[in-house]
Amino acid sequence: MNILFYTIPLIGVWALLYMMFQYRWIEKQYPGEDKMVKIAQYIAKGAMSFLKTEYNMLGYFVFISCLLLFTISYENEYSHPFIILSFVLGAFFSGLSGVIGMKIATKANVRTTQAAKNSLSQAFQMAFTGGKVMGTGVTGLAILGLSVLFIIFYYVFLPENHHQMTIFLEVLTGFSLGAESIALFARVGGGIYTKAADVGADLVGKVEANIPEDDPRNPATIADNVGDNVGDVAGMGADLFGSYVATIIASMVLGSEIYTIQNNSLQGMSCVLLPMLIGAIGILMSMFAFVFIKIKPKHKTSSQVQKALNIGNWIAIFLTALVSYFLVVCLLPDQLILREKSFAAIHIFYAILTGLLVGALVSSVTEYFTSMGKKPVQFIVQQSSTGHATNIISGLSVGMISTVIPVILFALGIGVSFYFAGFYGVAIAATGMMATTAMQLAIDAFGPIADNAGGIAEMSGLPEEVRQRTDILDTVGNTTAATGKGFAIASAALTALALFAAFVKITQIHTIDIYKAPVLAGLFLGSIIPFLFSALSISAVGKAAMTMVAEVRRQFREIKGIMERKVLPDYEKCIDISTQSAIQSMILPGAIAIIFPIIIGFIFGPEVLGGALAGVTVSGVLMAIFQCNAGGAWDNAKKTFEKGAHIQGKMYYKGSEPHKASVTGDTVGDPFKDTSGPSMNILIKLTSIVALVIAPYIAQKNVNVQEKIKNLQSTTTMDNDLKK
Repeated sequence: MNILFYTIPLIGVWALLYMMFQYRWIEKQYPGEDKMVKIAQYIAKGAMSFLKTEYNMLGYFVFISCLLLFTISYENEYSHPFIILSFVLGAFFSGLSGVIGMKIATKANVRTTQAAKNSLSQAFQMAFTGGKVMGTGVTGLAILGLSVLFIIFYYVFLPENHHQMTIFLEVLTGFSLGAESIALFARVGGGIYTKAADVGADLVGKVEANIPEDDPRNPATIADNVGDNVGDVAGMGADLFGSYVATIIASMVLGSEIYTIQNNSLQGMSCVLLPMLIGAIGILMSMFAFVFIKIKPKHKTSSQVQKALNIGNWIAIFLTALVSYFLVVCLLPDQLILREKSFAAIHIFYAILTGLLVGALVSSVTEYFTSMGKKPVQFIVQQSSTGHATNIISGLSVGMISTVIPVILFALGIGVSFYFAGFYGVAIAATGMMATTAMQLAIDAFGPIADNAGGIAEMSGLPEEVRQRTDILDTVGNTTAATGKGFAIASAALTALALFAAFVKITQIHTIDIYKAPVLAGLFLGSIIPFLFSALSISAVGKAAMTMVAEVRRQFREIKGIMERKVLPDYEKCIDISTQSAIQSMILPGAIAIIFPIIIGFIFGPEVLGGALAGVTVSGVLMAIFQCNAGGAWDNAKKTFEKGAHIQGKMYYKGSEPHKASVTGDTVGDPFKDTSGPSMNILIKLTSIVALVIAPYIAQKNVNVQEKIKNLQSTTTMDNDLKK
């Protein structure tokens, strides 16, 4: 067992060394001519400036949270003040994940532009190498931080009985709480930033002024490119860091029940260690699969690029499944019991396989609903010929219908994995799904890098063929971004159920009866939280975009010579608008996710809070799928017109009326797919994690209340007997 203790952090260290090697390789590549480098420096400066402002603000949040955690954990027999250390480290590593992503993205973007001068294959290699740095850096930090804390706390608490194990895992859960808290603020803040700039740049630049998307005459274009990094790279890195950690910890908490029932420390700790081992093995298998992701110099289409990414993804999934089989067979005892359900060790492998399969299928379904050339996107393209309204209607319908198959897959995945190994099976299925996060993140991150590369090519006035190559990568990036969000939502659905099961275990409420009016009320209250959260984040984008539009119009109107390319616009002003809007607007949506479960739990008790968590999960999963897929489909419908769309025997291109309608749809979809939608999976998990952290306190409080009720009932009965 000691060997396993130290193998996991070593894999984390290896991933970080690999990240540094790839990072150095990118740094050594030629960044291009001075004009390109100067634009890239503008983007990097704006991105790091935003991140510094955001993290300074979040520093106050971390301090206040530490005080609250100390209050909850102090003199609580089921918790310990060490949870503060876990929380701070989780928050720090989550923030560091964003910094790593930001650094590599702002170095790889200009080098991808330079590589695109030579060939599509070289540009792809550069952008995907940036993605590999992101994928291995985030997962390496996660597995290293979690495993080191595990080792430290294990020797501090020496969990040889149920009570010590509960404290041990409660303290470890603080790491996930810190990670998910920062992730939510980073995702929401980054999403507001990027979409405020994007909407402002599109509405005034492309629609009103009729200039290209990344034309240097557009004052919002630098802010738009900065936004790609703060939202789709830094925000996404913190997001998947938190998801990865939350999934593993949920499985560990449920694994501890197997340990308690079997009363065998070696076998029981195996069930607790298995999730971390699967996560670590997934990193190694993803790194091996990176070797197979390449395109040949003769490849020139987006479908060929997408095929190369899909091959690497499936290889990572297959290898992870293969190694997981040997882990389960060698590590676990033949027979296990969880909550009176008996199952064989091999059934846990079947649950892992179920999670991997569900994750892959959900990603494939998402790809179908958001890819150029597929029926859903073509439907939106056709509907754009009759105006802006029909484009919006068709996009909404595509987003809504896209929820059906994923939810059926979730239901099947939950049912099958539960059949195999109870709630531990559900949790380990989510862990299996998240095991290839390094690969998923690498595929996802190369999209924003390619998008930035295209913007730099446009602003530098490079030949059209360079922009065509970056556009091919950007088109694939739109689809991979959508599938990455689908993957994150799928993991959130299974992880939330696992966290829910862990919450029930710690609070010892056994069942949550929706026939009880308070519980049903909690269910409805929970279901409105994703709608309230979406309304606040989308409204924030709208308000920030209005300010941005007004500023861009002002500069076009008042600064003479912009359109004639005689003077540069005031880029800094637009960057400042996005920064201030994002920082101010991210606080309320983020606070709701943390405050809501605390209020419900402390006022109404664990059973009502359980009902509320169920409402948040179901409502949030549906909302996330709908928003992300609708936004992705609208985006690629717009890109279809940029390449040329065939509608009823006629070709339509940029500047046509159907194209203008598609721009409107894309603008509506922007906050859906890049702000509210991807933040929803963090909202789902964060509410459950907060509930899990406060569970010991409200459970203790609930026991005290129940004892008082019993004593009161006993006294009343005695009085009645005396009267008789």
